[in-house]
Amino acid sequence: MLRTLVPTGARLPRMMVDFDDDFGRMVERFFGKPMMTETGEGWTELMKFEPRVNVAETDSTIEATVELPGVKAEDFHVDLLENELVISGEKKEETEEKGKTWHRVERRHGEFRRVLPLPANVDREKIEAVYKDGLLKVTIVKTAETARKAIPVKA
Repeated sequence: MLRTLVPTGARLPRMMVDFDDDFGRMVERFFGKPMMTETGEGWTELMKFEPRVNVAETDSTIEATVELPGVKAEDFHVDLLENELVISGEKKEETEEKGKTWHRVERRHGEFRRVLPLPANVDREKIEAVYKDGLLKVTIVKTAETARKAIPVKA
């Protein structure tokens, strides 16, 4: 990395050369292990599938949208436990087809569990979950006590 910044024929001090060689290890110590590692059979995934979640709030509802591409509706569950919305399940691994040589496998699979904290006052009877085109949309109605109220500030 640093060698490309130095004119040809110039010599770098040994300390800078060691920094260049050890940069990957320093990044790993700071950020953690990489998501993929190379084995004798190719690249292997180190991290499991974790669906991405967007949470939005309106005056009367809380809406959570979860990306679950390639997951069937019967392979996950939506539960309300105390004041937490729990979405859990499993994304099944695709079976390898014989006669193919895989050059890149980036899709993740495995069990997952996402827990989203909720305000204390939600209507437990008015929760709706709709799954369509790989997106799960959970709509939770807030009770009147939870609804946002603007408070004027006196100067």
